[in-house]
Amino acid sequence: MKFYRNSLRNRIFFSMMLLTAIASVLIAGMSIYQFREQAKDYHEKRLLRKEQAIKESIAYTLRKTDYEVSTDNLPFIFKDEIYDISAIHGMPIYMYDLQGRLRKSSKAQFVNDSIHRQIPSDIIQHLANAQDGRYVVKFEVDDQSYRSSYSYLIDNQFKNIAILNLPYIENDDFMNYELEEFLKRLAGVYLLMFLFSLFLGYILSKYITRSIRNISDNLKYLDISKRNTKIEVDHKGTEEINTLVASYNNMVEQLEESAVKLATSEREQAWREMAKQVAHEVKNPLTPMRLTVQSFQRRFDPEQSDAKDKLNEFANSLIEQIDVMSNIASAFSTYATMPAQKNEQTDVPMVTQLALDIFNESNIKYSEDAPSLMVVFDRTQLIRVVTNLVKNAIQATDADRKNLIEVAVTHTDDEVQITVSDTGTGIHPDHQDKIFEPKFTTKTSGMGLGLAMVKQIVENFNGHISMQTIYGQGTTFKVVLPRV
Repeated sequence: MKFYRNSLRNRIFFSMMLLTAIASVLIAGMSIYQFREQAKDYHEKRLLRKEQAIKESIAYTLRKTDYEVSTDNLPFIFKDEIYDISAIHGMPIYMYDLQGRLRKSSKAQFVNDSIHRQIPSDIIQHLANAQDGRYVVKFEVDDQSYRSSYSYLIDNQFKNIAILNLPYIENDDFMNYELEEFLKRLAGVYLLMFLFSLFLGYILSKYITRSIRNISDNLKYLDISKRNTKIEVDHKGTEEINTLVASYNNMVEQLEESAVKLATSEREQAWREMAKQVAHEVKNPLTPMRLTVQSFQRRFDPEQSDAKDKLNEFANSLIEQIDVMSNIASAFSTYATMPAQKNEQTDVPMVTQLALDIFNESNIKYSEDAPSLMVVFDRTQLIRVVTNLVKNAIQATDADRKNLIEVAVTHTDDEVQITVSDTGTGIHPDHQDKIFEPKFTTKTSGMGLGLAMVKQIVENFNGHISMQTIYGQGTTFKVVLPRV
């Protein structure tokens, strides 16, 4: 069985087990209590029956005696009969006068209160106050429970002539045996019940939480960027679970609608931002072009001897600004419409060296830890990635010291890394989180699309790019690609 800590299924299962265990303990406890109460009731009734039977025997003896029925004659009346009565009923018998002095006994050696020659005064007082003329004392000796019954003996005129004391041993051996046997049978039944509850709890907890688990699993993979699968409502299931499933399906529908609206809004926002950026970048060369034209218009004189040279200078200035505008348009076009990628096997060390061949700088150093490392990547776009990173490193020049650029291709069992490091100016801490954002640049002439384009290309091939920089000391870009 598979349980998760603090899961609803776990809680339902163990709650059922706990309820079964508590019920077992409670029923066992109630059974023990019931047996003890039955034993108590049994001893009370048995002592009362013994007492009534002995009193009937005593009354019969008093009726047939030739002695006058009085307290003083009790030893003579019951001289021999007391032993017969005691033997018949299996109990010791003690007769006291009304002051509590022993007058006659069956001479059985019993317990201390039974062989006392005098009844304690408090017992005599309780007996005198008893409405039914009977008082029972309970006590224990050597872990054995006893009851001692005190009641009045009356003559034929219903006059009290003596106090009858009957000591009684509460022998619970049979009751304890019955209780032990009952508990054994009960334990067997509850063992089977517990095993059944174990199985039933597992089935019920699994059934109850099945739909909830299904919803939980679907929530884990809920993605606003893709179409999410709805859960089929089980019409045989519980109303609460079906309501939860219906709520989840409704949430999926709302999420899809929100995703469509969000995607539309994001596209519109992206185009608005792109349009603003294009307009801003285009305006930059238009201003000097306007000033150049106005200046040329005021100062140009076709009659002057250097008129042709001024015309060439004017034309070259316009061509230069037009080239700037063309570069701006090309950059935005490249970023907005990336060429269709080719999923081809590409040798990273070879392509990296090919990309570095266009640079003439002597401060670029290249190293590799294997002559051939294959990845699935568009060869043309990999060249673009390397050249962009190296151009950024070249432009990060520190005027106080020579900028050393190191390009390295390394690998592990699963990945190929392209590392481009420089010892230039580094990136200011305020700019580090924005470095891969479109339109962000720290250069006066840049448009902030190079690194954004690199990031997009790398991620299209299931790779990732990271940056480490120390302001004033240099920057390292690392491209990680999965190996073939």
